[in-house]
Amino acid sequence: MEGLQISGLRCSVEGKEILKGIDLSVEPGKVHALMGPNGSGKSTLAFSLTGHPKYEVTAGSATLDGVDLLDLPADKRARAGLFLSFQYPAAIPGVKVPNFLFAARQAVRPGELTPSKFRALLLEKMDVIGMDPSFLGRYLNDGFSGGEKKRLEMLQMAVLAPKYAILDETDSGLDVDALKDVGESVKALRASDEGKATGFLIITHYPRILAHIVPDVVHIMIDGRIVKTGDAELANRIEREGYDVIREETRALA
Repeated sequence: MEGLQISGLRCSVEGKEILKGIDLSVEPGKVHALMGPNGSGKSTLAFSLTGHPKYEVTAGSATLDGVDLLDLPADKRARAGLFLSFQYPAAIPGVKVPNFLFAARQAVRPGELTPSKFRALLLEKMDVIGMDPSFLGRYLNDGFSGGEKKRLEMLQMAVLAPKYAILDETDSGLDVDALKDVGESVKALRASDEGKATGFLIITHYPRILAHIVPDVVHIMIDGRIVKTGDAELANRIEREGYDVIREETRALA
């Protein structure tokens, strides 16, 4: 079945159950926003899908265009077309940005591009998302501002052209201008020229990034469960009323 399909997913961390049966589908080219208060399990979902060894999936399934993700190690999940943007990208002094990006591209699409063709692709993608070529002379995230780190992740995503991208708290610590830049980057990358359009799962606590990336679907996660799904207006409601109202509605229906 096409799409990122999650069904009945349960996940534990150090013996404590965090995800309590998640059902979620992300279609190619669509933007899904997953919102919820801190500690609701949003990042646990991201790490369980991408294969972090600390996160133990105890039940349920997750497939990517029909491929069983849970049977694959983390590197093969990436090769299948899954991308994760971290909340706090690591700095690696001594590793130049283009060298890292070429290695990443080779890891998921080995032998597809020569170094010269890759450089041409890299410059093209930098132009699309409005990045200064001076980034190519810098070490990976070394001395980068929060906004620069996020822009570099957007470039990495553009270079890898994944089928589905999970952006985990990508708005964390960003100012208004950096948020706008990330939003513009995602818009530019929604339709990949190397395959079908990328589907996005944007994980966030606050709805402010959704002012720059309008979601097709919004999901609310509370206490390890998705308790409400709606359109972009649901995010606006969270902005006005907060999560406690949704929590109380959920309890009333239980």
